[in-house]
Amino acid sequence: MAGHRDIAFLPPARHLLRARDLADARYFEPLDVAHLARAAGLSRAHFSREFRRAFGESPHQYLLTRRLERAAALLRTTDRSVADICFSVGLRSVGSFTSSFGRMFGVSPMAYRARYPAAIAQVPACLVRAYSRPKNRTFREDSPLVRD
Repeated sequence: MAGHRDIAFLPPARHLLRARDLADARYFEPLDVAHLARAAGLSRAHFSREFRRAFGESPHQYLLTRRLERAAALLRTTDRSVADICFSVGLRSVGSFTSSFGRMFGVSPMAYRARYPAAIAQVPACLVRAYSRPKNRTFREDSPLVRD
């Protein structure tokens, strides 16, 4: 019987990792602490305490941080509107997004975007050469063959 208990037992950290992985993978969905607690198989209050103890921040703060990090990446690499980015990362209020973003990064989303110049797509040189070659080449085709 002891072996049976060892197989079925998962340490709480494993459950917490399951919830953290859910937050990392599906941050853009309408997740909340209750969803994460269910993924961990714990009550909401117990989950919040254990999550904070294991990871150093509340589950809500962890999820918000993931969302804001993704929003920052989108601000740096796309020209999508702030509102579109806000909703695409799972937040529901542009005002709250702007406030939270400012607290985390020290500037508004628009000021953050202004710090990063528009990205220019880098095309590999081999592709540039391949597509810039003349379509109808005449190299040595127009000169007669000289035979000795």
